[in-house]
Amino acid sequence: MNKHHEPTGSADRQQITLRSPAELADALPYLLGFHPNDSVVMVALHGDHGRFGGRLRLGIPRSPQEWPPVAEQLAECLIEGSARRDSRPDGIVAFLCQEPADGGTGRQVMERLRPLAQGLRTACGNLDVPVYEVLCISDGRFWSYCCPDVRCCPPEGTGLALPGTSVMAAAATYAGVHVRGSLREMEARLAPWRTSAAVAQERALDEAGAALVPRILVGGSREQVGAETLRTARTLMKRLGEAPHAGETERDAEDDRLISHDEAAAVILGLQDRETRDRAAEWMEGPRAEPALRLWRALARRCVGPYAEHATAPLTLAGWVAWSTGDEPAARVALGLALRLDPRYVFAQLLHQACNQGLDPETLRRCLRQERAARALPGARGKGGRPPSRPAAPRTALPPAARPGGTAARGRPGGRGGRRGSRSGR
Repeated sequence: MNKHHEPTGSADRQQITLRSPAELADALPYLLGFHPNDSVVMVALHGDHGRFGGRLRLGIPRSPQEWPPVAEQLAECLIEGSARRDSRPDGIVAFLCQEPADGGTGRQVMERLRPLAQGLRTACGNLDVPVYEVLCISDGRFWSYCCPDVRCCPPEGTGLALPGTSVMAAAATYAGVHVRGSLREMEARLAPWRTSAAVAQERALDEAGAALVPRILVGGSREQVGAETLRTARTLMKRLGEAPHAGETERDAEDDRLISHDEAAAVILGLQDRETRDRAAEWMEGPRAEPALRLWRALARRCVGPYAEHATAPLTLAGWVAWSTGDEPAARVALGLALRLDPRYVFAQLLHQACNQGLDPETLRRCLRQERAARALPGARGKGGRPPSRPAAPRTALPPAARPGGTAARGRPGGRGGRRGSRSGR
């Protein structure tokens, strides 16, 4: 059996030593804050005792042809990111989590993913960092790709511990660490509506785009549209903040009810402008943080139909506020969804990397506070209240109805408009 000694530190510096693949498998949800679905997870280890460091999670690519380059990218990102933040890892543990298809078995999943496990070991080894363990978790069981001892890691797999019964679960409960449920459940809170209300929301987005785009591109009132967007967002935040407290599911439904289709459409389209989005990012702490986070989540759910990619901005803002307020699991989920929609969205890229590397969000908070203070200085603001050094070129993504081809493009493959250059690199 491969023994592992990875002390995990809680807020009060309590340490728990994990000594076996079984304890590693049980620890995974507490490392991430949720149960990962369809995921490859890599965790850096530091020092003689294997202290947990940075961690990465990515959805398992469907095509095995993608596995080798993905393994190389993950290894490079985790190792080089750890070196920049603290030190190169002394080792890595990895997890492959995927449920079997209908009629399949966990062992079949484990065998199918074996080349990906080997690719991760090879990619890390090429960078001179050993992989101590790779576990496959599927159908309530786990398998080790590294342990040859069938006495502790039998071919049929080993059943996972009952939830809440392990030493890791006890320590996490004592430290106040909670597992939110599955990744799929967390992503569902941010997913676009699939109900009949989505039709009315899409119509509102079409109408808002038809009204706003001429003002931005022809009327020269881009800054005015940005100011209106922020004003509407503040109104909605105040409304959400005054709503009665409820559980997360009930709160999401109440937030949806409190925001009209027209209000949501106006803010969603307004946030496609980079400077407007950056101003909204300043609501990342204090009493504004919670209602802002609820608003960004609600707006992400309103990006329906051909407007799905417009969710990149509110998802990134949701990830930023979650990270700023200490909720790293929720931040990783929101930022991961944003990058799934637009892998080149720079703001989401930077936040996702910083969050995974365990950096302190205070550095960015300080920058945003300085921006806000600079705008308040007499004589320091240009037209529309922005610092004069800001470029004034529009960076607004056109809604589907306003792009060449209009709404007729929706019926064709790729009718969602594909990648829009004005949305990328932001």
